[in-house]
Amino acid sequence: MRWLSNETIQHLQKIAAWPDLTDTKYVVRGELGRGGMGTVYLAEDTILGREVALKVAAAGNSDPETGGRMLHEARVVARLEHPSIVPIHDVGTLPDGRVYYAMKRVDGHRLDELAVNVALPERLRIFQRICEAIAFAHARGVIHRDLKPENVMVGRFGEVLVMDWGVAKIVGADEARTVSAAALPGFVSPATADGAVVGTLEYMAPEQALGLKDIGPTTDVYALGALLYFLLTNRPPFEREAAVRRAREGAEESPAPMRRLVSDMPRPLEAIVAKAMSQVPEERYGSAEELSMDIARFASRERVIAYQESPFERAGRFLAQYRTPILLVLAYLFMRAALILFGGP
Repeated sequence: MRWLSNETIQHLQKIAAWPDLTDTKYVVRGELGRGGMGTVYLAEDTILGREVALKVAAAGNSDPETGGRMLHEARVVARLEHPSIVPIHDVGTLPDGRVYYAMKRVDGHRLDELAVNVALPERLRIFQRICEAIAFAHARGVIHRDLKPENVMVGRFGEVLVMDWGVAKIVGADEARTVSAAALPGFVSPATADGAVVGTLEYMAPEQALGLKDIGPTTDVYALGALLYFLLTNRPPFEREAAVRRAREGAEESPAPMRRLVSDMPRPLEAIVAKAMSQVPEERYGSAEELSMDIARFASRERVIAYQESPFERAGRFLAQYRTPILLVLAYLFMRAALILFGGP
């Protein structure tokens, strides 16, 4: 008798666990990853002849609440048509009752896998694209609530996509309409109980970690600041133990100073992160757009709002910003002086 290798057995187990897509237009080609609510597969849309990412509720998880959350996520993303937010193509249910939805297949890397090999200007460009997506979501009344490097994809051609809107919160006038619309027949509308904590503690704003009700755009601004901290230092602002302590005890802890981790960290960037991650929501940037604009000022060698410059720093920044025209003027003056002094009688 010929015995199968462990690798072969594991492969067969994966195939056996693949969803039954018999009555759909999709054919599973492989597995891309697993999350809290389900598994994402690489699939082919046999009608349009294209690859898609197919998110399916975990095997054996066809309960109405999970289905409601999957539908809620699909509806949230469907209303956010933006170049940096992955688009939803389709949604449906499998014969076993599990919900699935198809979305764009992103060929690239997660930000936590990519950032260490990317130069600072490119990191800031990626961060600005993330800010633009979140600002757009906020304008549509959507708070992401789980921003972290693992939830950002960077494609092969530089495209930046914010992923995983499964715990997004709808605020404002559209909240009741969106939640009720997610309650399709047979499913339960997702609802977060007061005091419940959702998201990732290492990147979470204090008010979110404490389960407070006042969650808004500045909650995501804090998470953006934490994400920028990661982009600049290659580590999260808080280790897991400290993050748990903040959530349990409400401890007002600050992350390790960035210059301790990166000796040549520009002080304006450090100040931008500190403002975005302020313990007090009112002291943060008022919006993701304001945060992005301060990053743009830094990149253009302009004065950033978050940092109070000294006169010497202001002069140094001015010289760096206008280096070429200053050198041209000095060269012209030098030549004029040389002509006057040595031009002869």
